[in-house]
Amino acid sequence: MDAHADTLVARPNVPGVVEVFHTHMLGHAYPMHTHAAWTLLVLDSGLVRYDLGRHEHGALERTVTLLPPHVPHNGTPTSAQGLRKRVVYLEPARIGTDLVGRSVDRPALDDAALRRRVHTLHRALLEPGGELEAESRLAFVAERLRGHLLGDPGPPPPSGDRPALAGRLRDLIDSRVVEGVSLDEAAAELHSHPAHLVRAFGRRFGTPPHRYLVGRRVDLARRLLLEGRAPARAAAEAGFHDQAHLNRHFTRVLGLSPGRFARALRESPVSRAAGRP
Repeated sequence: MDAHADTLVARPNVPGVVEVFHTHMLGHAYPMHTHAAWTLLVLDSGLVRYDLGRHEHGALERTVTLLPPHVPHNGTPTSAQGLRKRVVYLEPARIGTDLVGRSVDRPALDDAALRRRVHTLHRALLEPGGELEAESRLAFVAERLRGHLLGDPGPPPPSGDRPALAGRLRDLIDSRVVEGVSLDEAAAELHSHPAHLVRAFGRRFGTPPHRYLVGRRVDLARRLLLEGRAPARAAAEAGFHDQAHLNRHFTRVLGLSPGRFARALRESPVSRAAGRP
């Protein structure tokens, strides 16, 4: 039997993410080895025992495990059913090499909120066209991981510049609806931490930046459909990854697909009278 059944490997186009690895691990024990990246691990089922820094540890379904770069570790499932695990490998700078020692001492984090954030991060990383959402999710995950390692996992106190900062980010997104803007680019341009940007935007506008951008693209695609564009062309011109990406978000926002919207437009008496295609 294959030791790694139901395996998924991906390399998302998201700054700081090296690899996403999902697998159902059966009858295989990892020998001592190292990674050049941070290993952010959650288990969906099963248990695993591992050695790190000359100490024995265990990963449980409820915990989040963070293994530091360049530190040898192994891994052995402890049940006959094996284990299902999801891993994101992160560039060293995303968490910080200054925290490697602290991670060796405390690799397992029992934090339900962090686990939920890691779950949504995985979902965003595997969503075509979901790069900005994935960056936003990663910013919060990295912030909370650093907080744990530094002994304070809570969010930073509110800042008085949030409304102005949120407005500047909205203006930046509005100026790049089609081509998009990465969270790292926005943070550099607005001289702010990525997580602070997302938090400020959400507090000001009641929605995260990635959903605002998707909403602007849906509105643009709608206008293009009204002008007679085919759904596939409207998807490309509005900045969507592909037509399926447009279909998913257009339907979520309007309650009908772009194709159905275009057909309703063609079938309307007003459109026929105007000679629209």
